[in-house]
Amino acid sequence: MQTTYLTTPIYYVNDKPHIGHAYTSLATDVLARWKRLDGHEVFFLTGTDEHGQKVEKAAQDAGMDPQAFTDQVSQSFRTLADRMGFSHDDFIRTTEPRHKAACQALWLELLRRDEIYLGHYEGWYAVRDEAFYGLDELVERDGVKYAPSGAPVAWVKEPSYFFRLSKWQDWLLDFYEKNPNFIAPAARRNEVLSFVRSGLQDLSISRTSFTWGVPVPNDPAHVMYVWLDALTNYITAAGYPDSAAERWKFWPADVHFVGKDIVRFHTIYWPAFLAAAEIAPPKRVFAHGWWTIEGQKMSKSLGNAIDPLALIEEYGLDPLRYFLLREVPFGSDGDFARAALVARNNGELADALGNLANRTLSLIQRNCEGKLPAVAERNAVDDAFFAEIDALPATVGDLLAAQQFHLALEVIFTAVRAANGYITVQAPWALKKTDALRMAVVLRHLHSALRVYATVLQPFMPTTMAALLDQLGVPEDARQLAALATPLPGGTALPPPSPLFRKIEAAT
Repeated sequence: MQTTYLTTPIYYVNDKPHIGHAYTSLATDVLARWKRLDGHEVFFLTGTDEHGQKVEKAAQDAGMDPQAFTDQVSQSFRTLADRMGFSHDDFIRTTEPRHKAACQALWLELLRRDEIYLGHYEGWYAVRDEAFYGLDELVERDGVKYAPSGAPVAWVKEPSYFFRLSKWQDWLLDFYEKNPNFIAPAARRNEVLSFVRSGLQDLSISRTSFTWGVPVPNDPAHVMYVWLDALTNYITAAGYPDSAAERWKFWPADVHFVGKDIVRFHTIYWPAFLAAAEIAPPKRVFAHGWWTIEGQKMSKSLGNAIDPLALIEEYGLDPLRYFLLREVPFGSDGDFARAALVARNNGELADALGNLANRTLSLIQRNCEGKLPAVAERNAVDDAFFAEIDALPATVGDLLAAQQFHLALEVIFTAVRAANGYITVQAPWALKKTDALRMAVVLRHLHSALRVYATVLQPFMPTTMAALLDQLGVPEDARQLAALATPLPGGTALPPPSPLFRKIEAAT
């Protein structure tokens, strides 16, 4: 069986989760669910990043010790994952013993290979980003220097272990050239290439100014740089350093999903660490954009971060899942506007898909004794109708493999709109009186189309599409993509239909 390994970033626990966290994990979840539908053995990993100076300070500000603080905030990310319906196979925490052991094993392997040396570091450091910056990257306002992210920086000097990153510059450039799909989208790839070509310096990978981290083996005055610690989670969960571990078969990861602000860490530092330890790098890193909220950048200071749990209560889970991946291209920034969510729900989900299902299944109930009509031959009109539907699973699969979630949904709903045109033109309610045989054929074709739509939409809206497949009479063991090749037998009893989506009143 083919394997697929997909990861979210592990989320930093200095604050509660917001819609951006839900967005990244949702994309990972949809691709994981799709791969399972396609017969793959999938390992889907998410979790929390719990070490570092920023977390230590947040815990102090909350009047808590760091472990108790991270226990509390990590749980909020677990709750989000459960409420969003994510199908992850593991939830990793960097404070777990298995992860500390993996980090220290990787450190010792890099040390054994002379990829680490002790020195001291002086530089401009942003606590918020857990990153050092060159002077040429900074801007100064009112006597304070700021990183490109907007975080203030301070001059730091401390003893530090270094990773020989500069040694891997040419290897990285060669790797990018040989693996053009490693970084996506193209704009992020171009940024990384430009940064690496400008020259890489050796990377400080330990700290002595705080203690909340993984201790450096044989030198406990140092804790590991939070990014070396965090990135290692992807191999920790696969069983590192035990290459005989059951999950090691999943490595290298097929896609790391990340936000665009952490693409540098995942596409420069991470493959270099792995290559230095003679571990295969991941196959692909996809960096998505950021959400603004009603036209404003989402930020803690503005207090406009949206709680996804509140959105679920207000609009329902599946409409929210659908909207987040339908509204904007996954690699681009997008604006979260409630009016747009309402319009998508009412126009596409309730009207186009929900109404089509209800009309079709109600006609079968009334005119076919509630039983599925027999498999029927197609005429030229039917062939034209099915040309797009028959190709839909392959088309959607190709688009999801490229992380083009919005386009996958667009081709599905183009087909749904075509089915609404088909039912209007064929008018099976009128055929009841003039050509009952053709009426049964048309209803069977519409049922077959709905089965395809419901099957390929399962990753996006699992609960609602399970309900639709129930109404279509599709057994639970016949909901994989491969099962679409086997028609349901005529005469299958169908339950009375019920509405799939509720219309949402637009706010005035």
